Amino acid sequence: MCLRVEVTFDIIVDKMKHTKTKQIFTNVVWKEDKYFVAQCLNVDVSSFGKTYEEALKNLEEALELYLEDAPPGIIKQIEKPSLFISEPRQVSYA
Repeated sequence: MCLRVEVTFDIIVDKMKHTKTKQIFTNVVWKEDKYFVAQCLNVDVSSFGKTYEEALKNLEEALELYLEDAPPGIIKQIEKPSLFISEPRQVSYA
């Protein structure tokens, strides 16, 4: 399931001035064993939780921490995301 989450984070313009900005991120959430995994498609950040909501909350916190030190221009714009599910295949191990 793809969804968009709005995250507010601080951007340091210079050492004396902080600016708040909002950014909308595109995320994917799926269940893996006992946990839900949430991954941001705009930047390589992911998190997990016992519930869907907890996974998204943890991802939002992880994004805020990541963006504190991220260089400008790191956020990729994701347009029209879609989800592709492949057919089951036999996997053999050497």
